[in-house]
Amino acid sequence: MKLISILTPCYNEEDNIRNVYTRVKEIISGLRNYRYEHIFIDNSSRDRTVPILKEIAAQDKNVKVIVNMKNFGVYRSPIHGLFQTRGDAVIPLAADFQDPPELISEFVKKWEEGYKIVAAVKSQSLESPIMRGLRNIYYRTISYLSEDSEQIRNFTGYGLYDREVIELIKSTGDHYPYVRGLIGDMGYDVARVEYTRPVRKFGLSKNSLYDLYGQAMNGITHHSKIPLRLATFVGFFMSFISMMLAFAYGIYKLIYWQSFTLGLAPLVIGLFFFASVQLISLGIIGEYIGAIYSRLFQRWLVIEKERINFDK
Repeated sequence: MKLISILTPCYNEEDNIRNVYTRVKEIISGLRNYRYEHIFIDNSSRDRTVPILKEIAAQDKNVKVIVNMKNFGVYRSPIHGLFQTRGDAVIPLAADFQDPPELISEFVKKWEEGYKIVAAVKSQSLESPIMRGLRNIYYRTISYLSEDSEQIRNFTGYGLYDREVIELIKSTGDHYPYVRGLIGDMGYDVARVEYTRPVRKFGLSKNSLYDLYGQAMNGITHHSKIPLRLATFVGFFMSFISMMLAFAYGIYKLIYWQSFTLGLAPLVIGLFFFASVQLISLGIIGEYIGAIYSRLFQRWLVIEKERINFDK
């Protein structure tokens, strides 16, 4: 019997944990000839998430729990959990029900058809119009910026990954992999399952605006050099415009020497404009340097405080 691994990262999800566990158990029980493990990796929650997980794990040995020593961020903890799975297929599943567990059966069906990767693609979303609009802009941007691989639009990472794919991700040695981008680099045929993304069932999202920005920049810096080249092109273009304007002002001043006064306003505006262009360019370069630094000086993914129901 093949083993399916369900991975649920969690942080302060006491309102959702029992429900997601129960729903997954019901769905997997409907799949014949499959065993499963449901791994919860807790990123040092401050509510009752861990005690609830321990209660569940004491009653069901299919549930495995990893408790981190501290909060290691939105990247490292899920990736560490991904590498602890043993299943022939792995399904990352959020605890907030924005990844509908009902799609698991469809994922497995596509996997049985021979697909190594099954991607859940949002056809619609019940999120707020602002968040929906921002996500759409980002997906389109990363799609246009990607040079060597096709990116799947409206794909959050929810889906099924064959063990072969997990081992390839692991072999990169990257602590901050952009999994959605790596899928495009691999070149596997991807089965797509469309769904409507619901709102959170309980509680509020634990991803701050800073975390979302970090995820977005991680995707761009890992899979495109276009922003760096664009900064160079903007620099050349603005230099050319500056030279043309300076030449035009000089000619105009020679013709209307007595009546034309340059004034300070154009100088001040130009100064602030070019300073902003320089800051943006430096910021882009800094993102790439930060990505290189993170890759070169990797330590550990997480430090575990406790494991439950794992074989020694």
